[in-house]
Amino acid sequence: MIRVLLADDHSIVREGLRKVLEDDSEIRVIAEAPDGETAFDKALSESPDVAVIDISMPGMDGLEVTSRMSAYCPQIPILILTMHEEEQYVIRAIEAGAMGYVTKQSAPEQLVAAVKKIHGGGRYLTEKASEALALRVIRGSKNKDLTESLSMRELQVLRKLATGSTNREIATAYNISVKTVDTYRSRILKKLSLRNNADLSRYAIRNKLVEF
Repeated sequence: MIRVLLADDHSIVREGLRKVLEDDSEIRVIAEAPDGETAFDKALSESPDVAVIDISMPGMDGLEVTSRMSAYCPQIPILILTMHEEEQYVIRAIEAGAMGYVTKQSAPEQLVAAVKKIHGGGRYLTEKASEALALRVIRGSKNKDLTESLSMRELQVLRKLATGSTNREIATAYNISVKTVDTYRSRILKKLSLRNNADLSRYAIRNKLVEF
């Protein structure tokens, strides 16, 4: 039996994913989480065989959860679940320690296979995610786009700012100071050659870095 931790901030989505997973007799969802902090806590307390983590959650997002779990409980393979197939998200997820990457659109057909494969020690990427990684290799580090110049934390702050979070809300979400958030914001604006938060929002939308 493969014991799964399922983390997504939408209860209806979790219900659907649980049904998809438990329709297979070899899989059982032993814990659910509506946010990143709860997901991390349950990973530590429940020791699941596999963690299925949504990339976009309030507070600690899926990339942060993946990074922390990789550090504190590396024995738990992580499958990232997301709306995004863009290269940026695939690369960041793998860099954070994810063993698999599945989109919500493909979940009904691929989720069970993905869970089983990473539980067995393999990696699982959707076809488009594999193409995104291949393009990164072909393009090479010399031709990185502007978004790739951002650190993981800067990308997280960018996404929060783009969806209207205040500096104080971001500071609380990531347990950092408001001054530190402002420093990240300044770095992001400089790296992306942008002027203000409105520009940040337009950039994030144009590059599909946020969900609405």
